[in-house]
Amino acid sequence: MPPVKQLWFSALNKPHVRDKYVQRVREIDKKIGSFLSFKLEEQDWTALGRKPLGGVPVAVKDNIAVRGRKLTCGSRILENFVAPYTATAIRRLENAGALVVGKTNMDEFGMGSSNEHSALGRTSNPWDLQRVPGGSSGGSAAAVAAGLVPLAVGSDTGGSVRQPANFCGIYGFKPTYGSISRYGLTAYASSLEVIGLFAVDIRLLETAFETMHAEDEFDQSSFSTNISGSEVKKIAMLDIDPGMLETPVAEAYTQAAQILRERGYVVEKVNLVTLKFVIPSYYTIANAEASANLARFDGIRYGSGSGYSQNPINLIKEARSRGFGDEVKLRILLGTYVLRSGFKDQYYIKAQRVRTLIRKELGVLLRNYPLLLMPVFPTQAFLRADSEMDNYKQRLSDIFTCLANLAGLPALSVPIGINRGLPTGVQFVAPAFGEKSLFDIARGFSEVFPVQFPPGALEIERMR
Repeated sequence: MPPVKQLWFSALNKPHVRDKYVQRVREIDKKIGSFLSFKLEEQDWTALGRKPLGGVPVAVKDNIAVRGRKLTCGSRILENFVAPYTATAIRRLENAGALVVGKTNMDEFGMGSSNEHSALGRTSNPWDLQRVPGGSSGGSAAAVAAGLVPLAVGSDTGGSVRQPANFCGIYGFKPTYGSISRYGLTAYASSLEVIGLFAVDIRLLETAFETMHAEDEFDQSSFSTNISGSEVKKIAMLDIDPGMLETPVAEAYTQAAQILRERGYVVEKVNLVTLKFVIPSYYTIANAEASANLARFDGIRYGSGSGYSQNPINLIKEARSRGFGDEVKLRILLGTYVLRSGFKDQYYIKAQRVRTLIRKELGVLLRNYPLLLMPVFPTQAFLRADSEMDNYKQRLSDIFTCLANLAGLPALSVPIGINRGLPTGVQFVAPAFGEKSLFDIARGFSEVFPVQFPPGALEIERMR
């Protein structure tokens, strides 16, 4: 089979195929609901053919700016807001020939693990329409898993790329903090979040990352650092109580380790003393930063207000009461609480100190092992409105993904086949700017577990 870029370019540079493609996307997405908007614009296909991502359609999570398109963040308060500029990461993809075809659904402002907290639509998992696609970048993951696009962009604050990628059976990549510009990403928790990628092919994902990676004058947290990878002989495997994992997830985790050993790697089980502090420290920091970042959405500068009120306080109260969903309100309230005078040292500052301990322990571990193998989430994709997986349990289940965000490290979720009709997978974490090691290990797994598509997925190779 030809490379993914060549496959899509050779199909979409034909006008009749483009028409069929648009029609097919709309048909499939009526059931899935991955896109909030979709449009394939006219292009100079001769020029696109000479570019590294020329002709590759890309879906973009709707908290990332694309000029002239809506930027809703999945929220009522921004339902009609149109982005006046394009995010640096997206501009670099477009300069490389990628085609932004639509904006995808998401948990409101990135707050959720199921995509059930969007105010603007419902997204289903392409493998089972009664199940969630994961969150918060669930729309991007579902679009790739259903074959609607081969590449999508999301944001990862505590696992919001890797977890939905895992639920949908595709690759989900969180880069090192600072390696991709965040300019144009609507801020939720600025010290934790990054722009990440979904793909059906690890080589396509790597090309997209190389295109996006560079320092940006508009983002002072961005770096221009060589992406590296050391020779991997030993891999750390997090020692986990089997009772923490659903059976198919535990089986995939064991199988991944066995494959690594068969390929000559030494896989050793390790413990992280600070793992039990990951969730409380993460949610304390994330909520505190959210309360500050979302203060700008007041119905005056940003966000839809009533247009009239007796005083500014009432106007802001009305705009935020009507515009924000329950999950966003809860996190703002919790974040405001931990930043209050008299509580800041007790909660927020303490969480930052714990974060330092987590980073130090992980740093020591990764000096001895070039990679760390972990699960992504304790369960496979769960049923929508599942009483066994309420909001509190979803937060507790973020324990394996939040680790990389607290430490600012790169991580990649890798599909490990289909078990009981649903995708399974694992994730690898590397030292800072060690993305190459992640891509190399994923290429080996792709030979054993190529990405599989659910029944009814769009097959672009049959349209040519």
